[in-house]
Amino acid sequence: MSKEHSGFIINFLVRAVVGIGIIFFVNQYLDYRNISVSVGINGISFLTSGLLGMPGIALLYGILFYQIL
Repeated sequence: MSKEHSGFIINFLVRAVVGIGIIFFVNQYLDYRNISVSVGINGISFLTSGLLGMPGIALLYGILFYQIL
């Protein structure tokens, strides 16, 4: 495995783990504020946060808020 590939994998994993943590804490905050929107912590959210980072997390919440309308 080349250095470029290992760098991409490490970057992906760091973004995915941090993204799942952010989703967890945002879900807790929204639950505390009695807002019934929560992104599930699953493979899709893991891949989305790993590939897209913060914009991916915002996209997941944006989709859920759009469904409420």
